[in-house]
Amino acid sequence: MTLSEELKWRGFINQTTLGDLKLLDTKKWIFYNGFDASSDSQAIGNLAAMMLNRLFMRHGHQAIILAGGATSLIGDPGGKDAERSLQPEKVIAHNIVLAEKQLKKVFKGYQFKLVNNLDWTKQLSVIHFLRDVGKHFSMTPLVQRDYIARRIGQDGAGISYAEFSYTLLQGMDFLHLFDKYGCNLQLGGSDQWGNCLSGVELIRRARGAEAHVITLPLIINKASGKKFGKSEEGAVWLDPAKTSPTQFYQFWINLDDDGIEGYLKIFTELNKSTIDQVMTDHHNQPEKRLAQHLLAQEVTGLVHDQQTAQQAELITQYLTTELPLEQADRKSIDIIRREQPSARSVTDGSIAEALVNSHLVDSKAEARRLISDLAISINGQRANREHFKPEDFKAGRLLLRKGKKFKDSALIEAA
Repeated sequence: MTLSEELKWRGFINQTTLGDLKLLDTKKWIFYNGFDASSDSQAIGNLAAMMLNRLFMRHGHQAIILAGGATSLIGDPGGKDAERSLQPEKVIAHNIVLAEKQLKKVFKGYQFKLVNNLDWTKQLSVIHFLRDVGKHFSMTPLVQRDYIARRIGQDGAGISYAEFSYTLLQGMDFLHLFDKYGCNLQLGGSDQWGNCLSGVELIRRARGAEAHVITLPLIINKASGKKFGKSEEGAVWLDPAKTSPTQFYQFWINLDDDGIEGYLKIFTELNKSTIDQVMTDHHNQPEKRLAQHLLAQEVTGLVHDQQTAQQAELITQYLTTELPLEQADRKSIDIIRREQPSARSVTDGSIAEALVNSHLVDSKAEARRLISDLAISINGQRANREHFKPEDFKAGRLLLRKGKKFKDSALIEAA
């Protein structure tokens, strides 16, 4: 496929200023994509944008990856109904270091230029900002942008001049990269469309030149209708200290069938014939969840590494009792102890007490109710009894689970 064809097939196009996407195939572009540093880790929502960047790099276009050291100090008002709390400069600087580490890992194997917009913003005087940037913006279209109009409307929470100016700062970034590197294309999320247009307009007015924007759609979990990567426990992070590789792997493998083909297209670099084949096999044998397994392996391998992905898959097989727990080696058991609740069985082998001690339930009364409702399983088998049996313990351990979720499992070891 050409780049324009692959962008459409993978579902990466939301809006663009390009009159014809085939223009992407006729010359080499210098593009940039900015990443927020308000958190100490990127999440899988950001990963979609990274995969878009990788696609452009794979087709031979030059990449500039921008860490928002300056803009993160202000806070993007897009998608927010209230003012953000300003974070200390030291926190943002620390987050930039962590973000750069993650970006280098995800973009391993590709050449790109990494920049920080604080470098050309921190010494900028107010006068020069107003004369060189602010003078080129009309207030009328700015206040008509959806996220600003919503904030300043009758029921809006209001917006500070700092957040209102965010779009000018982002426009200035595009102008700076245009002047210094010849950057002529910005990539971003759909919520950044207005901010991206600020750069296009500023380059046109200040330099009389043409630049363009492509935004990718907001990725929605079709089963829940929520923003992709958001769960009851919060966001799914790329940092293994915040979302362990096993939890990361299990997020992907637990996705519903609805939308799974789209996730394979966006979050992997598998080609069309491979994805078509796995989807055919998946539909023929849905109980095997072949598409989810492939997706989990590919994405975990990209974000972490292949060895970590294989270990996460192995741990998952133990937790689902697909593999018997007694076969687990010391490393696997240590990971399970670290990531799942664990406890020692009490002397009399009370299942209710083990549930309480491993923090799967809050009380013995709740435990007994779940046992009677057949909501408790031992090594994958539902149990309706008060005590463990000696044969429950395999190599001195068993897997106790409340319901069906991985996170509600505990490793119980013999007293």
